[in-house]
Amino acid sequence: MRLGGAIEKAYKDPGEWVSLAKDLRYSAVLSPVDASADSGVRQEYLKAAKENDLLIAEVGVWKNCLSGNEAERKNAMEYAKAQLALAEELGANCCVNIIGSRSRIAWDGFAAENYGDDFYTMAVDSVREIIDAVKPERTYYSIEPMPWVLPDSPEQYLKLIKDVDRKAFGVHLDFVNMINCPEKYCRSTEFIRHCFELLGPYIKSIHAKDVLMEQAYTTLIHEVKPGEGSLDYPEILKMVEKLGEDTPVFVEHMSGYETYKKAAAYVRAKAEEAGISVKG
Repeated sequence: MRLGGAIEKAYKDPGEWVSLAKDLRYSAVLSPVDASADSGVRQEYLKAAKENDLLIAEVGVWKNCLSGNEAERKNAMEYAKAQLALAEELGANCCVNIIGSRSRIAWDGFAAENYGDDFYTMAVDSVREIIDAVKPERTYYSIEPMPWVLPDSPEQYLKLIKDVDRKAFGVHLDFVNMINCPEKYCRSTEFIRHCFELLGPYIKSIHAKDVLMEQAYTTLIHEVKPGEGSLDYPEILKMVEKLGEDTPVFVEHMSGYETYKKAAAYVRAKAEEAGISVKG
């Protein structure tokens, strides 16, 4: 497997970027530029990645393509198309976004409208439009599951794949985001194995986090860094390994450079404990 995460330190050029990635012992990296970067700059970073065996595995979007604000929605859709085109140029594993939300409070927030038939139809149409505008052959557009926005289960992700019906639609697996109830929390290894069984052939990238549920009312499930929650990482990483030796796993939502380094080191140690080789 390949391990990566955010860098959370400024860099001026590909050389500095590579040095930081190597210091973190990453072998998978997030795209160091977005679609607004000059084409020459994009190619310099791609060249540096290839020369140093760094897999550019994710190009992020992180915009609300289903916003109720029409101007915001259109801007998000155009940005998603541009980022997917960048992922294709870089040969990234995937371009990833959330499906979107009708929340009036947060771009990725919960809302009653997120569960309606009209919302689902818009979701399918938006993914098709993004993929059809770019027609990627080397990369995939993918959706990160969310606790309160579809897809919030592996079954729902499979339905979305079927209904979108595009070869260039893949899976970004964030199993932690789908652990959104006590049963999934208490039976987390079984649930995560179910995710891999259903979605394995489509998985292009994976997020590595942890969860901790409080013994408190009503239900409080917190995202925490790997090792501070209840997940069985040796078992999870065995599932990852079955997908192939270049499968990228990204730690995320850490508070800074050193925290990213510690989180990645924890995942690496658990992989080694399970007899799994981590590149880099």
